[in-house]
Amino acid sequence: MSMEEQTFEPGPETQRAFRDALGRFATGVTIVTTQTTDGPIAITANSFASLSLDPPLVLWSPAKASSRFGPFTEARHFAIHVLAADQAALCSEVAKDARRFRPGDLTENDKGVPLIDGALAHFECAREAIHDGGDHVIVVGRVERVRRRDGEPLLFLNGQYGEFAARG
Repeated sequence: MSMEEQTFEPGPETQRAFRDALGRFATGVTIVTTQTTDGPIAITANSFASLSLDPPLVLWSPAKASSRFGPFTEARHFAIHVLAADQAALCSEVAKDARRFRPGDLTENDKGVPLIDGALAHFECAREAIHDGGDHVIVVGRVERVRRRDGEPLLFLNGQYGEFAARG
């Protein structure tokens, strides 16, 4: 088995190789939702991370070039949903259409934030801060409420969805 190794400096001419190297890191998959004057909107994100336990803070990073950037950086409240292994189709649909939800797909919390049933966890957040991060921004949310359930997570690696397989 041959293992080709590349060494390069990130730049415009190596952007694809840099992206492929980043893709070697397996991540969970989330959908972030918020409410707009035109109704609920969603975006997929694998940039979710915990930041602090006290106070309870999480972060995620939308791309500045995204057509969905404005509604999420302007939102005072949003929810981050950690997807279950059986939610890959939903993730793909949301990636293509920010408003793919139909009546009955969502519930709302007391602040009007859309919530997706069936997620392994959702974190209801108030925007704490936004920081510049190159071609993305870092959105920090103060977690106000959490819902969680047991189940297998949806993972993303090398541009593909997958599931976790524990080693015995």
